[in-house]
Amino acid sequence: MKKKLVILGAGFAGLELAKKADKKYFDITLIDKLNHHQFQPLFYQVATSQIEPSSISFPLRFVFKGNSNIQIRLAEVTKLYPEDNKIATTIGDFHYDYLVIATGCTTNFFNNTSIEQNAFTLKSTYDAIAIRNHIITVFESILSADAESRKALLNLVIVGAGPTGVELAGAFAEIKKYILPKDYPGIDFSQFSIYLIEGSNKTLTAMSAKASEASGKYLAQLGVRLITETFVKSYDGTMVTLSDGNIIPASTLIWAAGIKGNRIEGLDEKVWIANSRIQVNRQNKILGYTNLYAVGDISIMATPVYPKGHPQVANVAINQARLLSRNLKNEYLNKPLLDYEYKDLGAMATIGRNKAVVDLPFMQFKGYIAWLVWMFLHLMLILTVRNKLIIFINWAWSYLTKNSSLRLILKPNK
Repeated sequence: MKKKLVILGAGFAGLELAKKADKKYFDITLIDKLNHHQFQPLFYQVATSQIEPSSISFPLRFVFKGNSNIQIRLAEVTKLYPEDNKIATTIGDFHYDYLVIATGCTTNFFNNTSIEQNAFTLKSTYDAIAIRNHIITVFESILSADAESRKALLNLVIVGAGPTGVELAGAFAEIKKYILPKDYPGIDFSQFSIYLIEGSNKTLTAMSAKASEASGKYLAQLGVRLITETFVKSYDGTMVTLSDGNIIPASTLIWAAGIKGNRIEGLDEKVWIANSRIQVNRQNKILGYTNLYAVGDISIMATPVYPKGHPQVANVAINQARLLSRNLKNEYLNKPLLDYEYKDLGAMATIGRNKAVVDLPFMQFKGYIAWLVWMFLHLMLILTVRNKLIIFINWAWSYLTKNSSLRLILKPNK
């Protein structure tokens, strides 16, 4: 008899597990609060009007069309009841034989309420659209603003110089240079400043020293004002207060400085560690439970090679899900389970046109070739042939013309 496999979350891990789990042995229910999978590495390109939101958003029912073994439900999980093999959601209860938590992460504001209330984040397609709407609205406002109001409108602050922050800063610097002056000839863009603020002493701290140094130089070439070893203490929507006492007037602050797991009520508190991640064993089984698993960013697994857990990247999530699909089948058939170990394939980030850094296990490189590698690998990870083609055409058009036609303000009337 088939077992009931319930998967919470349709990110990289949840989607991959739903695709790979053996349909001969499992009836699968995939639960997510959204009806689509989101390609998070390219959110920043939506935020900067380089690609359309639909190009990196994939309807779940389209992904699994014709597959009667997978049921998709739109809901938010409110509580787990492990003792009853049940979860409560906003549309009712679901029972399971195996439950897999793949709910990913959300923004970590480190208990700073002023930043949480006033900053933009970039954790969803909705966030990316909100940033795009806001940025374009800011430039419309500059045209009619008085001198005092313009000071805040002409400053954009990004907090966190990891890949997201660096890529955002580079992309905004590119459109400031090539695109916006054509749209707004009445604005002096030499007065528009992009700040990137980082608490450590360098950018891309998780990458090699070579990548960090190169990314810093690229940002400087693009005119980004990089401030390191400094934290944001508060932000009220118009003023950014820094830990060194300086204040930056800014109507836009994008927070890319930290993440934490999407916490779910009902698990033993002992399984949660700092930043709300769930401790799992080498088979992604939640410690202390027999039929509960966690995969991807929400989980943390200690191994000899990665005693403090694996990097929170798509490749880890996808490969954990693939191995778990095999282990669930092995468990069903009473076969030995396999341990997970991450094979580091490297890391990369792009910092604008023709500028990128790539770290591979055997070499590091930068510049135009790195940029081409970044584009190719991200294009290959996009789900459908149609979307690959659309994104490629958008990229090619933007590269040839240094322009884009996607600068639309799309807001509800109410």
